[in-house]
Amino acid sequence: MKQEWLEGHRARKRFGQNFLHDQHWIGRIVRSIDAKPEDAIIEIGPGQAALTREIIACAGHETAVEIDRDLAAFLRTQFAPEALTLIEADALTLDWATVLEGKRLRIIGNLPYNISSPLLFALMKGAHRVIDQHFMLQKEVVDRMTAEPGSKTYGRLSVMLQYRYVMHKLFDVPPGAFVPPPKVTSSIVRMIPRPVESLPEVDLEVFGEIVAAAFQQRRKTLRNAVSAFLTEDEIRAAGIDPTLRAEALDVNAFVALANAAAAKKA
Repeated sequence: MKQEWLEGHRARKRFGQNFLHDQHWIGRIVRSIDAKPEDAIIEIGPGQAALTREIIACAGHETAVEIDRDLAAFLRTQFAPEALTLIEADALTLDWATVLEGKRLRIIGNLPYNISSPLLFALMKGAHRVIDQHFMLQKEVVDRMTAEPGSKTYGRLSVMLQYRYVMHKLFDVPPGAFVPPPKVTSSIVRMIPRPVESLPEVDLEVFGEIVAAAFQQRRKTLRNAVSAFLTEDEIRAAGIDPTLRAEALDVNAFVALANAAAAKKA
């Protein structure tokens, strides 16, 4: 019955569905996550349960967030309620600061390529409750997430996420590991939230605005890119060379700019 259902379900483009099926890669991902029975695991987009089965075998239970009603119905036929708690919802609209309230979370998932960046930003709101996150994403996205200052892939996503997380790219997963095979290579990333007490103090709204403006036109120098927020002298007073481009600045430099802009607004 299970096999008939799987063959009858077509991946839906609007949900960005590509189903992992290769046992070698499933096993490698599961070993990287290293789920334990005491873990409160949330899987985003369990799909046809390729990872779900293995994680439940290790941890005994997981909570899953699935937006596709047909897949949610399928999952209910495959797992007892004590093994799988299903949240039928859009992961983008969940309140990640309160879901599974009172528990420290480990979040995993094969994230749809079409919503990966908005979802990563949405998850930041609950980062104080998270032990770690293991995600499969488009290789290009993971390369941007983990990029270092000075590289071509370093940008807004790099700065915003690296402020909040320590990130490690683990390995690539080829298109052939999926049905249907995507046109791109995927990668596994591990994201560990930085302790709240270690985060540089900054107005996150201003920080986000400064970072977005700085990278909006990468070839502009800072004195031009963030001129709506700070003058050349104010950039220099923050300890930053105004002739630099955004890609040359590390996270702490952007924090310094944001703090200068916030002080100016106060």
